[in-house]
Amino acid sequence: MSLRPDRGGVKTGSCTATRRRAGVSFALLAVALGVSCAPTVQRPAEEARLVLTPASFEDLPGWSRDPMAPALDALRRSCARMAALAPETPLGGGGFAGTAGDWRTVCAAAERIPEGDDAVVRGWFETWFQPLAARSEGDGGASLFTGYYEALLHGSRRPTERYRFPLYGRPPELISVDLGTFREDLKGRRIAGRVQDGTLVPFADRREIEKGALAGRSLEILWVDDAVDSFFLQIQGSGRVQLDGGGEIRVGYAGENGHPYFAIGRELIRRGALRKEEVSMQSIRRWLEENPADAPAVLATNASFVFFREISGEGPLGAEGVALTPGRSLAVDRKHWPLGVPLWLDTTAPAAEPGAPDVPLRRLFIAQDTGGAIRGPIRGDVFWGHGKDAEEVAGRMKHPGRLWVLLPKIPLP
Repeated sequence: MSLRPDRGGVKTGSCTATRRRAGVSFALLAVALGVSCAPTVQRPAEEARLVLTPASFEDLPGWSRDPMAPALDALRRSCARMAALAPETPLGGGGFAGTAGDWRTVCAAAERIPEGDDAVVRGWFETWFQPLAARSEGDGGASLFTGYYEALLHGSRRPTERYRFPLYGRPPELISVDLGTFREDLKGRRIAGRVQDGTLVPFADRREIEKGALAGRSLEILWVDDAVDSFFLQIQGSGRVQLDGGGEIRVGYAGENGHPYFAIGRELIRRGALRKEEVSMQSIRRWLEENPADAPAVLATNASFVFFREISGEGPLGAEGVALTPGRSLAVDRKHWPLGVPLWLDTTAPAAEPGAPDVPLRRLFIAQDTGGAIRGPIRGDVFWGHGKDAEEVAGRMKHPGRLWVLLPKIPLP
């Protein structure tokens, strides 16, 4: 639910690795081509770099205990998306995952796996994939894993005294530019704005939009009854809205205004309203609701503003364009990671019951989404689904962790 520049491509070098019994991964094939098997995506000195090194499935904590059928289902959804791409289409994320065509054989094999037997699914991953350990350089090895959920709001298709906070659709003049199409060293960087007198200029920020910059143009798709709910919907990127006349609809991400995301928890810390260790979605929401006079100024410190569209069918949809799977879809920094690849995550998650101890989270995810706050190689956002339990876990999740990526072996089995 977001992107950052590539500078200089992939670093070359040398490495050694033990050949696996069923073949080697794209990353190991790169050795023969003169590319390091620990590819480091070049960034400016202050930016983090992703480094990958060969590993074994025995290195993945909890690998043998994960019920993997839901992850296979999520992978099949990503495979369907890849199948719609031209075979030569790069998957992105530094290039280490190859092209859409490189995944065709693996994805076809995924469709033949029988349902309901985790041992068979696990064996299939072990046969077809090579794990590589991921680490970050240039940022002190920073890692952070948080959670998000599908929000539930109450709304109306018409404004009323109760329903007075609009959800806006994407304005037609909003332009999104992929700078990588102009210069290789800007690959992965996007900007957004509007054209004025032949020049791309910044779009209205949150403060301007909430003061009416888009009002009166029939851009509103719904009105909701709570400004704080509306704000958190933008953070989550998608949600369900129960309509006042009955029924429920889904809304999903349709774009953003191009201003940088700023976590308002930092503003509350700066003001002395919250201590750093107290910050969670729940504590932020509570402060906003208890301080309605000051809330607008705090919300405005996050200049980023998200636009929505009404969606139908399965959902919510992630940035990859596929329906997200609760507990198996991971939002990542698209600059470092291609969408659709399997990732093994070792971190900690809150229990659904407030006050209960945290629990280990060791399972297979598929990279299927991005996010404005998801920046860095070892950074992810776990999609927990919808409902109170999902909201509770997502709102309190904030832990370091480790990642491994699974890439198809070459030659394929």
